[in-house]
Amino acid sequence: MTPSPPRGASIHYRVEAADLHAHLFHVTLSIDQPAAQQRVSLPVWIPGSYLVREFSKNLQRLTARQDGRPVAVQQLDKCDWQIECVPSSPLILSYEVYAFDNSVRTAWLDTQRGFFNGTSLCLRVHEQESSVHSLELLAVKGMSHWEVATGLAPHRVGKRGFGTYLAADYDELVDCPVEMGAFWSGEFKAGGVPHRLVVAGASESLDHARLLADVHKICETEIRFWHDRKRPPHKSYLFMLNVVDDGYGGLEHRNSTALIASRRDLPRLGEARLNDGYITLLGLISHEYFHTWNVKHLRPAEFTHYDYTGENYTHLLWFFEGFTSYYDDLLLRRAGLIDDATYIKLLNKTINQVLQTPGREVQSVAQASFDAWVKYYRQDENTANATVSYYTKGALVALCFDLTLRAEGHTTLDEVMRALWQRCKAGPMAEADFAAVLKELGGRAFTREIASWVHGTRELPLEELLQPLGVVVLEEPAQLQQRLGIRATETAGVVIKTVLRGGAAEQAGFAANDEWLGIEIGATGWRMTKLDDLLLYAGSHKKVTALVARDRRLLRLELNLPSAVTTWRLVLRDPGRAQPWLAAHA
Repeated sequence: MTPSPPRGASIHYRVEAADLHAHLFHVTLSIDQPAAQQRVSLPVWIPGSYLVREFSKNLQRLTARQDGRPVAVQQLDKCDWQIECVPSSPLILSYEVYAFDNSVRTAWLDTQRGFFNGTSLCLRVHEQESSVHSLELLAVKGMSHWEVATGLAPHRVGKRGFGTYLAADYDELVDCPVEMGAFWSGEFKAGGVPHRLVVAGASESLDHARLLADVHKICETEIRFWHDRKRPPHKSYLFMLNVVDDGYGGLEHRNSTALIASRRDLPRLGEARLNDGYITLLGLISHEYFHTWNVKHLRPAEFTHYDYTGENYTHLLWFFEGFTSYYDDLLLRRAGLIDDATYIKLLNKTINQVLQTPGREVQSVAQASFDAWVKYYRQDENTANATVSYYTKGALVALCFDLTLRAEGHTTLDEVMRALWQRCKAGPMAEADFAAVLKELGGRAFTREIASWVHGTRELPLEELLQPLGVVVLEEPAQLQQRLGIRATETAGVVIKTVLRGGAAEQAGFAANDEWLGIEIGATGWRMTKLDDLLLYAGSHKKVTALVARDRRLLRLELNLPSAVTTWRLVLRDPGRAQPWLAAHA
């Protein structure tokens, strides 16, 4: 059946969950006024996740017709097609998309749930991207209990959400993912704006009321951070949380976010304790909601118009991801969801993650931003030695700017962020804008700090900035893996995943994928099943012979056991003292 687009929408998609068991969506695309040689393509990446993922690999059975007659479709490259057609007659394309990636990035369909991003399902109609687009979602046969949730504007929609939605252009269409299934739904208002939380896949133990209340606090806190008494830039907002046995992640969109979390990390009925997993989930929610301002509106100048055909490079992810990572946990504290000690513990974890990454001495956060496409999202056994995370080190760069501005008494990073929002008209931003606002509000140029912290690889002045705030840095012995200079798994014996640059394991000759079988001390040999066995059997010895299997060959490696490797532990000198830096209205 040919789709009938709403008046004003010249591009119309009809999406049907065609086969739940085969995980297939069926899409019918109607183009009212096609070009004589109409090109269509599927994006190769999704904004917010900086990796070419080749979504077209899941598209199949693409056909075209005009006036009821088939027309030829020519594939031009991996994700681009061209159709020879009559411009005066509507063009109808039909195709299927395989949906079996249970993440926030692509599409999923089974008997329990459906989900998709437009970048995975919706072919882009070249030269008509700025036209009004409509999306029709057909009710799923045999699933009368299924509902729909999406950030798209409803046009003609039924009680359960199935029906037709409108988007001003292609960018908006693909920036509003769709959730369908038998999910729980809750609502609240923040900043005078309706917000909705839908949760799919949770167990009966989930404390929905507590989760909804905590998300509400996060939203109110972040709206006040950016606007004080003004309304946020969205007319409504949707959180889509997919709960699985083991998973974690999020992807921001213009008025919604897709989240995935482990069931064990959700709050449980009758349990008041705030466990680490739930704090991590709240931090994720805080992070993605903060992105509503810091990357979806205020964005890198290079992202003014997305290029869906290839990599979109920027040196600014340290700001848009890193500064968001700084504020995600900090705003949990300001929302009253965690206390000072818990926040310092989270900050401590971030600091140690960076200090335990040798790549921080190799790559700046600006270069890490640019290299995200080939390094951060394609991690291997050498990633820790060659790269630094623009998330974690970017968060520490934000901390350094914030504490420096506060120490000098002119302004705070909070004020800098709000001034950037106003300066850039909530739109494209360059590093020069950041430098200009720092100079304007901070009373001096911060050229040296930007060069060193953002474009350099020297250590950040964390200790000297934290101490005046009553945060004491203690050094204590690192965990065994860090002391040895390895990252390993211990599920089925000890298997080396990464050998850290300059560590004892590298000096001994360990390599990634080695299976560490045991050790020899003199004439005595011991079998190891977990890493702690090393300390059990080595005793006071400072040197052992490690027995490893590499490509089925047995090797003996002379390993010196180090004792001087330390890690940081942050402690509040006066835990009862008020911390203005962490206060609700800092």
